[in-house]
Amino acid sequence: MNQETNNPLVQSFLPYMPDVMQRQVALHELHQTWRLIEASAKMNCPVEARLLLPAVLATRTDLVQLERDLVANLVIEKVRQVQSEAATRAQYALDLLVRNLFERTADVGFLAADLDLCRFVSGQSTDDDAARRRLAAYRDKYTVYDDILLLKPDGSVLAQADASGRIGHSSDPLIAATLGARGHVETFRASDLRPGQARALLYSQAMREPGGAVIGVLVLSFRFEHELGAIFSAYSDREGRANMLLLDADNRVVSSADPLWIAPGMQVPVNLDDGTAPRMFAGREYLVRTFASNGYQGYPGPPGWKTQVMAPLDLAFRGARQEAASQVAPGMLQGLLSHAHTFNPALHALMSSVLGATQAIRRIVWNGKVGSVKPAHGETRDYSRLNPVLDQITETGERSDAAFSQSIQGLYQTVLASSLQAAAFTAQLLVDMLDRSLYERANDCRWWALAGQLRQALAGGDEQERTNGIGALLHHINGLYTVYARLFVYDRSGRIVAATGSQDVVGSQVPGETLRAVAGLRSEMDHYVEPFGPSPLYDGRPTFVYHAAIRHPERDAAVVGGIGIVFDSAVELRNMLESGVAGRANMHAFLVSPDGRVLCGTDPAHPPGSVLPLDRELLTAASQQGHDARIVAHGGQYCVAACARAQGYREFRAVTGREQPVLSVLLQSFGPLRSAQELAAMGGQARVTPEHEHGRDFALFQVDGVLMALDAGAVIEAVPFARVKRTPASDSARIGMLDVAVDRERRHVVWVFDLARWTSGHPRALPGDGQVILVHHGATTVGLLVNDVHSVQRFAPEAASPIGMAGDETGITVGLIKANGGELLIQEISVEKILAQVCAAMVPA
Repeated sequence: MNQETNNPLVQSFLPYMPDVMQRQVALHELHQTWRLIEASAKMNCPVEARLLLPAVLATRTDLVQLERDLVANLVIEKVRQVQSEAATRAQYALDLLVRNLFERTADVGFLAADLDLCRFVSGQSTDDDAARRRLAAYRDKYTVYDDILLLKPDGSVLAQADASGRIGHSSDPLIAATLGARGHVETFRASDLRPGQARALLYSQAMREPGGAVIGVLVLSFRFEHELGAIFSAYSDREGRANMLLLDADNRVVSSADPLWIAPGMQVPVNLDDGTAPRMFAGREYLVRTFASNGYQGYPGPPGWKTQVMAPLDLAFRGARQEAASQVAPGMLQGLLSHAHTFNPALHALMSSVLGATQAIRRIVWNGKVGSVKPAHGETRDYSRLNPVLDQITETGERSDAAFSQSIQGLYQTVLASSLQAAAFTAQLLVDMLDRSLYERANDCRWWALAGQLRQALAGGDEQERTNGIGALLHHINGLYTVYARLFVYDRSGRIVAATGSQDVVGSQVPGETLRAVAGLRSEMDHYVEPFGPSPLYDGRPTFVYHAAIRHPERDAAVVGGIGIVFDSAVELRNMLESGVAGRANMHAFLVSPDGRVLCGTDPAHPPGSVLPLDRELLTAASQQGHDARIVAHGGQYCVAACARAQGYREFRAVTGREQPVLSVLLQSFGPLRSAQELAAMGGQARVTPEHEHGRDFALFQVDGVLMALDAGAVIEAVPFARVKRTPASDSARIGMLDVAVDRERRHVVWVFDLARWTSGHPRALPGDGQVILVHHGATTVGLLVNDVHSVQRFAPEAASPIGMAGDETGITVGLIKANGGELLIQEISVEKILAQVCAAMVPA
């Protein structure tokens, strides 16, 4: 990414990021230091520095551009992080709301066909109290409703569940609209059906006689404010840096997480196209993310509804979003960072630029030191005045490298924190969706167990009529509630008397443990769920099966059988997981038990029933604390992992031990694990402490993480590998040619060889950012490809020990040099032996 800091978009955000501005000031001060070094070299040693100054100028120019790119990327990544968090919150809030309302569309269709209520509305039953009790029982089980009403076609209210707000008649136009509709009608506005409320979300459907004649209207009043408040509480910004809104089709605020900040009814700017430009609202600039629903199973949600998060620029970038990332082990961070090219190309490009600048600075000093050891081409000039300049370049280069590296780390922490944050949000969403879905399952089985037709049929009557009547009702219900693979009813002995789906299960027995648990349910408010596992009622696949007791129509204490509902787990759980990872590369999601056993997952390598090979600490932390996110090693990959515990919804999971504990797990892989040797090679250069005033001068360099040395007198200079003209690949170490200057007027071509090929004896991938060291012996000059130059050091004779190196198949290593008091060993390479290898590698003309 090549973003200038004078980019208007970057400039609009930069004043709100004091940490980035501090980095910019520090980098700019280093730029001024480089200018002073140039001026000092020109004044104090212009002749000696003439070959270095162009390289210093080029490096300074590169650092200026790098500073601009780095600051711009820091700004853009911080904006992206805030935008991503806002988008995730907005999307998940609307997804949960739409899924919730989808269940309401099935409820109203089912309850409008309830046999007992239809008899009451048609006049076949005149027991007003029984009708009210039945409505209240439904509301008590499905606690998302605040009222349920039965109306005549003329608007007269026959019965309602809410005893505190009785009304006798309604003139709401929704009644006529419902009578003329083929299905349900969704209404959101003020209504005389809910007096005293500024607005109500109502689901209505016509009630009909068995022959099809309309007899009345059923209305469900959804607890909209309460439900939306719970969603806002779960997914809005708890630190108060942003506000979450529900908008209508005209972009007016339907509801606000903080109405004193942005009030309902206000029209606000939206951002549906992923843009990052600030939006102005009420004299304040905001980052805005808006999400419109794609619907759920064909249900689009209320027309035009959207969720939106608005973060003012003066608050958006506050807070510690990097805490989780800063706790990761350095080795794990370093390994993950080595794969930056896959998960953040802009970060990788900056890392490469910083590495290139660092190498250029090191090469400048290295070449200067080499030149001061033995001036090239027979010159006898005193280079002592150049050494202070080289020392200044070294010191400033180290400061520059440290400053840029710290900034890169800051950028990396932002990227990583964003990934951890997104994974944590998704993990939480998955268990929230699961609990909300299973809440509905628990409600469904309890309610259907109260159906008068089922109670009468199991209490007595002709078996054939009983089976046919129960079967017809179950098929009607299953047609409305498509999340079930099968519904079945069994008698007090546990024999299944009717079922949807294949009929081969009719006559079979429910497990004895299940029958005893259902018979022991104390009231109609209780249910029993079988432990998640393979079920013969689901073709042997694992699933949840919910049960409720069917009681005698006249004696509630007498259990005459039960109803079981088989959740279509393979489809529904998979849909939940895929909705969380949709469009996100290299990410898998799972629902697991606390011991890691998979209930469902998106990775076929870990099918249901298998144990997910995951760090137990992650599962334990999530089980105890509710959630956790960290960097882990999984499947030979560096992964961002997040885990969340299902904590319940409304009264669901309120009773300890009734529901099986479930955890969600998110795994996003970023690249294969690095070996200790690879990490060591990427860990930077070892520091060599100057210890000797007298002795031999050696030019030090690195090859695949190993520190090596050449007699400095045999070295001409180092140049970037990018200047090499590559030759076709061969079995030899020869890799290309390099055009070099003999003197000010003459140039010639030298062969370049991969030194690592000689030291290891094996081919390797050539480093794109390597250095070529030009060495000479007599009249012969060759180039040696190394990973990087290190320094030029003087060692006393006693520091070097002649020795042959194991694994050095070509024998070019002739000794070891002890540095840093013997704690660091450096391999000494022989120029003569290298040239012998060159002669062997050359193909005769």
